[in-house]
Amino acid sequence: MLTLKGNVYTKDCVFEPGIISIEDDMIVDVKLCDKQELSGAEAEKYYIPGLVDVHFHGAAGYDFSDGTKEAYRAIEAYENTHGITTICPATMTLPEDELCNIVQTAYDCKLASLRGIHLEGPFISKEKKGAQKEEHIIAADAALIEKLDELSGGLVKLVSIAPETEGAIDCIKRLSSRYHFSIAHTTADYEVACKAIEAGADHVTHLYNAMPVSTHRAPSVLGAAADHDSVYVELICDGIHVHPSVVRNTFKIFTDDRVVLISDSMRATGMPDGEYTLGGQDVTVKGTLATLRDGTIAGSATNLYDCMMNAVSMGIPLESAIKAATINPAKSIGIDNIVGSIEPGKRADILCMGDCPRVVK
Repeated sequence: MLTLKGNVYTKDCVFEPGIISIEDDMIVDVKLCDKQELSGAEAEKYYIPGLVDVHFHGAAGYDFSDGTKEAYRAIEAYENTHGITTICPATMTLPEDELCNIVQTAYDCKLASLRGIHLEGPFISKEKKGAQKEEHIIAADAALIEKLDELSGGLVKLVSIAPETEGAIDCIKRLSSRYHFSIAHTTADYEVACKAIEAGADHVTHLYNAMPVSTHRAPSVLGAAADHDSVYVELICDGIHVHPSVVRNTFKIFTDDRVVLISDSMRATGMPDGEYTLGGQDVTVKGTLATLRDGTIAGSATNLYDCMMNAVSMGIPLESAIKAATINPAKSIGIDNIVGSIEPGKRADILCMGDCPRVVK
């Protein structure tokens, strides 16, 4: 049995002196103790749950949409090395045969940290397609979702959808008991967004990005999500997608119970500046900025751990930022019984925070 002693990020989302007992990669006990029981070295250790990214596309030169085992293993290795121990990578708007290959390969690959798949497309709005390819956008298709889920061995957990598009509300009503639907790449106004939530949607994809601006007379998706306590909202804290003031105010509106930090990272993450691709489109990366040829922001080049620490630098309390990168995303796709917090019965995916995160097992 392995024992870890230090400052433990508890299920109550605060740090307390404690002892974690691990056996066979599972947490078997978490016992709080007095601070005086920690040695000098132990008192400097801060243990947090492994991070959970429910929306990212790639890293280390590879993309989930590459559809190869080589890509998936390289992506998992990069994510694990940077403290992201549970992954739910996102597809792009692609033809059906490519989507089928992606999810089938993911199932065949049997990655230990792969706990879900996020279908970001093809059921989106052409007007708010962002970095997605317009020619592959299609109407909501419940049968295709079920087919992709079957090919993936049940890995499909999150489905991005534009609720104003043909058949979207009916699709949400039909399948929301089995999948988490996320309002995304949309022109929906407040009323339509509310209809989607009332139909069963419980998630918003990269809040503020690829959706109408919320105003005092037209609150849009933001207002609808804020008015429904069942909805989680994704937030990209790479310093580019969302202004720090908006990050701070989003946490005030939704509290740290409903914000889900994501990276939306692409294959250039962890790589030098240069030319890359995303969803079959050319992307130029300079620093942490990734853009299409027309200047459209194309995902991010920042991993989730760095996004979490960026949130802290923007004024979000560390405990809240950790919550938004661990238990909240786990809850948002229904895997919080397995990962997301340091509790007995859950996987021993634990980080010892420092200048560089490292996984402790």
